[in-house]
Amino acid sequence: MYLLDANTYIQAKNSYYNMAFCPAYWDWLDQQAELRQVGSISEVYDELVCGSDELAEWVKGRRDHFIPTVSDDIQGAMGDVANYVMSLPSKTQSNIDIFLAKADPWLIASAVVEGHILVTHEVWQDPNSKKVKIPIFVIISESGI
Repeated sequence: MYLLDANTYIQAKNSYYNMAFCPAYWDWLDQQAELRQVGSISEVYDELVCGSDELAEWVKGRRDHFIPTVSDDIQGAMGDVANYVMSLPSKTQSNIDIFLAKADPWLIASAVVEGHILVTHEVWQDPNSKKVKIPIFVIISESGI
């Protein structure tokens, strides 16, 4: 299964797969979610429904596209993600807190535990960057968190 980061929905809506211009993309997402090939997690759902646009309305009608992260294994992996992020010397505490408060660490934990592929528009940053982004976990994905 491909787990979609919130930014993949947002950028699609705002640009190349605008909901009015390309409804077929959104229909395809529905079809793939039904097949359990594409989806996301409940924390991404929570982020997306906070909006006041057509994407938020679309997401509200598709709660089943967003899987829960309540398993003991995912909870444990989330702890591993948090510990790893807190061990990074170049990251500031405020940026660590911002990262841990969002869906990204849950996406990583879910992908690792369930063997899913995480899809994001985030890009690799210099290791000395103060911000924490999903691609920093590419380094450790083969051996676990």
